[in-house]
Amino acid sequence: MINLATLPGAERYALAMSDIHEGYDAPIGGVVALRLKDGIISPGAIGYDINCGVRLLISQIRLAEIKDKTPNLMEQIFQRILSGVGSTGPIKLSAAEMNKVLETGVGWAQNKDWAAKADLEHCENGGKLKTAVADNVSERAKKRGKDEIGTLGAGNHFVELQFMEKIFNPAVAKKLKIFENQIVFMIHTGSRGLGHQVCTDYILAMRASLSKYQIKLPDPELAAAPMNSPEGQEYFGAMSAAANFAWVNRQITTHYLREIWKNFSHQDLELIYDVAHNIAKIEEHISNQKSLKLIVHRKGATRAFGPGNSEIPADLRDLGQLVIIPGSMGTASYLLLGTKKAEEETFGSTCHGAGRTMSRGAARRLVWGEDLRKKLLKQGIIPKIKSLPGLAEEAPIAYKDIDEIARVVEVAGIAEKVCRLIPLRVVKG
Repeated sequence: MINLATLPGAERYALAMSDIHEGYDAPIGGVVALRLKDGIISPGAIGYDINCGVRLLISQIRLAEIKDKTPNLMEQIFQRILSGVGSTGPIKLSAAEMNKVLETGVGWAQNKDWAAKADLEHCENGGKLKTAVADNVSERAKKRGKDEIGTLGAGNHFVELQFMEKIFNPAVAKKLKIFENQIVFMIHTGSRGLGHQVCTDYILAMRASLSKYQIKLPDPELAAAPMNSPEGQEYFGAMSAAANFAWVNRQITTHYLREIWKNFSHQDLELIYDVAHNIAKIEEHISNQKSLKLIVHRKGATRAFGPGNSEIPADLRDLGQLVIIPGSMGTASYLLLGTKKAEEETFGSTCHGAGRTMSRGAARRLVWGEDLRKKLLKQGIIPKIKSLPGLAEEAPIAYKDIDEIARVVEVAGIAEKVCRLIPLRVVKG
């Protein structure tokens, strides 16, 4: 956090969200806003999995109506939405199509009839950063991503079948068509190998240009360039393109999920919202009673704008931005609303999940995957996984208490709880 606060152009302070934990260069759960006119942009302060994000889809079915069908449902999801290290999907992007994905975002999927207009409206930024430049993404990054659309990858990415366990704000829930015992799905995935390669490419390139701009850093992993320099602009275009790729990845995953859902219900799955983390955005904020344009870096943090903000979809604007905070495997997740206080104090930011208490290696040494699988089964949670060691990495004991994480942000006034969700079955890498 100290290192993050020393970045050139940092406005006011660096912030630690309640899910903060150790990461390369910048902490995960770290937020820093850098002045556009004299600040820098740092790939390391954004993260390797650019626009890793979460989306929530709702059905109009109650738990009792489908509970007996969930084993078959999740088996179909497991077979269709591929997960694990190196997983690839059936869509193979040509060079021309890849460039369209990178520059068009979810609009590309809409043109293929794989997304509805409402899907675009309920993504941050409409599922597209206009600042994307496909040519700024290396051929190696494009090659890594050409067959990864519609896949989960590994780590903490998942498709989870959940039900609404508790409503905290009935009025908001009614507007969102949310009710207790409602069946919903949560998807968590990002830009896969393409985004990782973009970050790697530009950290190396920016390290080489530090002396050119006389930038001194306490950690070389925080390699940066002035936002208005050629190097800074080139990375921003590439990062924006990788963010668009991630939105398309979640959209195609949603498309596959909807196709499977048709076998179990005549109703569609409606996208409530899609939130991004591991991203930097140009935003205008009031700081020290002045309106400033800032490049807000959110690494393992998500946007939480308050009611009335023009960045929020029109049909949700009076509520505030929807915030999705997934828990660890086997624990609850939360849907919340952003607040005006978040805009005043945290540059409109809040946490993005439960946050780790130990490394993946430590979790593997402490937890036996088969024991965890049996424990989850006793809880009524059925994990569909590629690897038992991978399951151990995501053990609940390796994460903070999600209920405490949600309580902290609400008491701090930077997000308000709407509902609590409980997992039933989960597909993980």
